[in-house]
Amino acid sequence: MWKLATSLALSILFVGCTVNQDLMFRSGADYAYEKLNETTNEAYRLAPNDRLQLQLFSNRGQRLMAMTAGSVEENRGDNLFQQQRAMFTYRVELDGTVELPEVGAVKLAGLTLDEAEQTIEAAYESEYVDPYALLQVVNNRVLVFPGEAGQATVITLQNQNTTVIEALAQAGGIRQRGRSKQIKLIRQRGDENLVYHMDLSTVEGLKDARIIVQANDIIYVDSNPQVVRELLADVSPLAQLVTTFTSLWLTYQVLLAQD
Repeated sequence: MWKLATSLALSILFVGCTVNQDLMFRSGADYAYEKLNETTNEAYRLAPNDRLQLQLFSNRGQRLMAMTAGSVEENRGDNLFQQQRAMFTYRVELDGTVELPEVGAVKLAGLTLDEAEQTIEAAYESEYVDPYALLQVVNNRVLVFPGEAGQATVITLQNQNTTVIEALAQAGGIRQRGRSKQIKLIRQRGDENLVYHMDLSTVEGLKDARIIVQANDIIYVDSNPQVVRELLADVSPLAQLVTTFTSLWLTYQVLLAQD
């Protein structure tokens, strides 16, 4: 009977073991990381499912500049103000195009913001005199895993110059279980994932911390293994089961002895 109980206990422990099961993106000791000094702060290129806000003006934005300088007549300024408020959001389709009013589908995927603005201006040349486009991506985001389960944060990029340390700060910083000397910056380039290693445990790491993040980057802080605590958490229900089984077995033996 004890053999049966032992086999049952080991089976439950093996199947239900959750020790460090929350760890992600593990890499071996000999993993070849990309070189941080070769990381370029290149401009973001539009991709399918990006959401864009577009403002379009004629005469190279003359009315926009006039309003900014305070020289627009009151009623014209109100009209322009209403125009700015009525910005619409456009989605980059899976084929890389954006459906724009009056001109139809325009291919924007793969272009930087500057290139996309120039493309939009060229598309509207037949409709407006010297069109001037202002384009903004409103769903650029970075995923931050600060080193503890259940604490991941999605950071929406408010500007194009957000650094790694700023993104970590917006996520609440590195958690107690996180390892500041083991931080991965994961960046997708085409079909390839580039993984960079950062050590922010010393002042020398500030140089790496000031690298500008790009849309869809992943900042992952490795967690300190908690083998003992998690093993105890797994063993605790098993210990209760063994205790209950032992109590029942002893009670059974006492009843046999009384008979």
